[in-house]
Amino acid sequence: MKKSTWALALSSSLLTFQIGAQEIDEHLSVEHAECSYFGPSGAKMRTEALNAARVGRYSRETISVREAMSFVPGGSRTSYSQSSSNANLIDRNIFGVLREKGIEPASRSNDYEFIRRVTLDLTGRIPTVTRVNSFVADTSSDKRAKYVDELLATPEWVDKWVMFFGDLYRNTDVVRATNTNRFADGREAFYKWTKDALTANMSYDKMATALISGTGENSFEKGELNWQVGNRITNGPAQDMYDQMASTTAETFLGVSHFNCIMCHNGRGHVDTLSLWGRGATRMQAYGMAAFFAQTTMVAVRPVPENRNYNYWNMGVNIRGIYTLNTTTGNRPSRTSVGSITAAAPLYPFAVSGAAPGNGENSRAAAARNVVADPLFARATANYLWRELMVKGLVEPVNQLDPARLDPDNPPPAPWTLQPSNPRLLKELGEYFVDQKFDLKAMMRLITTSDAYQLSSRYDGQWNPSWESLHARRLVRRLTAEEVYDGIQQTSNIPSNITFVVDSNDRTKTRTVNWAMQTPAPAARGGAAAFLNVFYPGDREDTERRRDGSDQQALTLMNNTFVMTRTRQAGTGPTSSLLRQVVNLDDRQMVDTLFLIVLSRYPNESERTSSINALRSGNRSLQAENLLWTLYNKVDFTFNY
Repeated sequence: MKKSTWALALSSSLLTFQIGAQEIDEHLSVEHAECSYFGPSGAKMRTEALNAARVGRYSRETISVREAMSFVPGGSRTSYSQSSSNANLIDRNIFGVLREKGIEPASRSNDYEFIRRVTLDLTGRIPTVTRVNSFVADTSSDKRAKYVDELLATPEWVDKWVMFFGDLYRNTDVVRATNTNRFADGREAFYKWTKDALTANMSYDKMATALISGTGENSFEKGELNWQVGNRITNGPAQDMYDQMASTTAETFLGVSHFNCIMCHNGRGHVDTLSLWGRGATRMQAYGMAAFFAQTTMVAVRPVPENRNYNYWNMGVNIRGIYTLNTTTGNRPSRTSVGSITAAAPLYPFAVSGAAPGNGENSRAAAARNVVADPLFARATANYLWRELMVKGLVEPVNQLDPARLDPDNPPPAPWTLQPSNPRLLKELGEYFVDQKFDLKAMMRLITTSDAYQLSSRYDGQWNPSWESLHARRLVRRLTAEEVYDGIQQTSNIPSNITFVVDSNDRTKTRTVNWAMQTPAPAARGGAAAFLNVFYPGDREDTERRRDGSDQQALTLMNNTFVMTRTRQAGTGPTSSLLRQVVNLDDRQMVDTLFLIVLSRYPNESERTSSINALRSGNRSLQAENLLWTLYNKVDFTFNY
């Protein structure tokens, strides 16, 4: 373990994870974690950082340490004011509400803050030093928008959002709750389908339609079938599976997770305080949604007869399938006839304009048609993307939208209130998504080029936590598990390969990836899993991905072999480790370079002096390792601000 004196030596201006459990809990164990750098106690640090900190980036693929040191940026903070004439619909709504409430927004982020923020948000990586330097030197007024377009065209963007949708679609090898196995083969096919769809910029309505209505003979070959495979229910009548398909469709694509409650009983008396729509919803309406899935057939096919524990799934259509109200067993309460009604007909419950299946139409295709035509689909998707890029959703939790409390032009009766923190904005985002033909990149471009997205995370004045939902400043987020892992290997210039099985029948068949962000599922993380799991990546089934911190994260960054081996001198030439490349620089250059590469900024004078003094206090190589270790353990290494 490295000497704790390094953390103490830089304590006047450098927060590290080595600050004690109580302080870690105080600053990290909250939904929207922030360190004291951004709070009242950080006034001195903020002043020093504004005066001295300058952000840069390093990548082993494109820049050497010598090149990194050749550019020392000057001031970059620009004047900024909010204007009601902003063309971006996001800014018109965000700043309009802030003006109405008399809340002054934060100032604008500088170029260095922006490029780090948006690169992490869109690609899960940090920008290279070369790209940072050229971006800052660019004097064009539209350089931020151009850079966003550049990121949206990268394979790293695909990697980041395959991970996001892998979480949303719950792509796993096995659904433990029902013992339904996609196998590694199906997981890989689902991952490839999602990746191919994003690479081709498939419109999101087409992605949703393919997942909801897909049919085919082999889930190992047709990846989109694996979403419905995940909705398979065992140990009950077929209606249990149809119910699950309906409720998962409502949650994933409409953001209405409490629809699952309506599948068991009328909403009144059960979801009264949660949802105005749900309070009036009936189980019969839920039957109508589930009936769209009653023509589904799902059959296990064994490609290797001698291996009875290995199969793919055939997803077909039984045109005579109906949703019969005649069950007394299974995972849900008994389904009994209602008067003379003994079977439920497909009837879309969320919009009066819902259409029944046409003659000869696959009823799941009709369900998909209704879903993507529903304004709720566009709003729910916009809310999911907004939370990913803006840290806090316009509706929280993002999967608990109340369809009766979203429309600012049709507000609910008292005492109910509109659900979104900015109802007009959510409505207009949904309309924009439709106008852009459900283009995910267009939505991300709109958000990341808005002035609201570009606000500083610092706030000059007294901050009120209730303003978080209004987005009066940039909210800080802890990096995901994959971002922390990839950031350490990128900045240290010591790569790490992750190998996992891709064929459950022949476990000698494997695939190797270079980055944690490229892994297809939690079960496919090989030796990297122990490190990643500490940062709460979730399991895509029982445990959601989390953003809070923990003592275990701090201890992992201080002691884990993955970190420790990357604070060593190793290799030669371009493939040599970061420390091997900087060891012959003079003290000031070494300190400035390590700060620049690892923390994306130069040290302030206090940090520089403390670091240089420590370098000169003993064995220089060992002290350099101690410094690099300390920087990896600093809070702002693991946060995106």
